[in-house]
Amino acid sequence: MMLEIDAGGTYLRAKIYKKGVEQKSYKTKSAEIGLAEWMEPIIAENDKIKTINISFAGQVCGDKIISSPNIKIDKKDIKNYFQERFDVEVFIYNDLNYVALKKAEYFKSDNIAVIYVGTGLGLGVVSSGRLISGMGGVATEIGHIPYKKAPFVCGCGKDNCMELFASGIALSKWKRYLNIDDDIDLEGLKEMRSDIYKEFEEALLYATATTITLFNPEILLLGGGVIQNNPYLVEIIKEKIVQYAMGITLENVKIVGDLKDG
Repeated sequence: MMLEIDAGGTYLRAKIYKKGVEQKSYKTKSAEIGLAEWMEPIIAENDKIKTINISFAGQVCGDKIISSPNIKIDKKDIKNYFQERFDVEVFIYNDLNYVALKKAEYFKSDNIAVIYVGTGLGLGVVSSGRLISGMGGVATEIGHIPYKKAPFVCGCGKDNCMELFASGIALSKWKRYLNIDDDIDLEGLKEMRSDIYKEFEEALLYATATTITLFNPEILLLGGGVIQNNPYLVEIIKEKIVQYAMGITLENVKIVGDLKDG
């Protein structure tokens, strides 16, 4: 049996598969419990699990968790922690790096960039057939490059991250700061506070243009919960990106939306 973990900034999700068929699923909020603490009883009560794959919304180097702004980390060396306690093999990947590798395979492309706008703002890049991960596994962290100051702090501790303007958590922070009902969605925010919506859109365009300019991908894939819930954002980017990225880097770039959950 195989355990698939999706450790996201909002939810921890798990699915158990037997010969490719889903057997059980689990879900909880990421802020409520440490990842290892949550996983342990799942593994203990399903003793036929032999392989564990963890897609982690944070920084991973080798087999170890480095950090995550939005997930409670209770064990950084999570691979060895579980392999010493159970008869299992554990694999852990940064979520966007994992997606980039899978999408490069799907599109048969050696040059692909994947931007996901969900709880956070993430980027994975395969360039010339190789994943860009950096010395410590934290390359392509587009959400945490300096952008401009916000009146609140990012989960990483800074107050000028791009993620504070173009992400699900940014929308929540801005609504809380301005005393706007958190149930107001992006469309509602566009009508109620067009200035905040414009900040979101501009930051997303800057993130997209920066990615295209730096990595010159053949395919730029846009996904994540915010994009899936607001698919018109893909068309806005296609329409306006010429105002933000160099013309030469836009030549032959195919911008597509990854609008299916999972």
